[in-house]
Amino acid sequence: MDWQALLSQHQAVAAEVAGPLRPAVERAASRMVEAIARGGKVLACGNGGSAADAQHFAAELVNRFRLERRPYAAVSLAADSSILTSIANDYSFDEVFSKQVEALGAPGDVLLAISTSGNSPNVLRAAAAAKARGMAVVALSGRGGGALSPLADEDICVSASDVTARIQEGHELAIHAMCYIAEAALAAREENQ
Repeated sequence: MDWQALLSQHQAVAAEVAGPLRPAVERAASRMVEAIARGGKVLACGNGGSAADAQHFAAELVNRFRLERRPYAAVSLAADSSILTSIANDYSFDEVFSKQVEALGAPGDVLLAISTSGNSPNVLRAAAAAKARGMAVVALSGRGGGALSPLADEDICVSASDVTARIQEGHELAIHAMCYIAEAALAAREENQ
């Protein structure tokens, strides 16, 4: 393994997230802050490693990222095996997230839709369901964004690499940045109330 090449690829992705994608990350975090401050929530979905990222993101908001503070409303739609398997069995795997968005999403909420290709059918359906419910959609994608980009209010498309692992590393950095920004902004709002 060429560790220097791996490190260089990782640094290129990190530089993209912290550079040209920074405004989209900041806007996405602001959308989440507004939703939570109004009593709303953030739903998150993805498949495979992106499912793990959705769960990680929800855990950081519900529990804590850095600060001791109240829990913030966030749900990973990839976490409940009974819901996922019942929908996949009775309908289609393409609907495992959209049905949950229809059940749990409300106008003003935010959907964090994660797909490294931007073309995962179940993530696309979730984004369409969120838009139909008056929710904002934040997309984390790669490789040009795929079909997910046009559905997003904020599109954080990591394109500094076409390697899935590097795209996921960019997503993890964006997720931590959004959590950092959202937690700080919400804590500051609560201190001033």
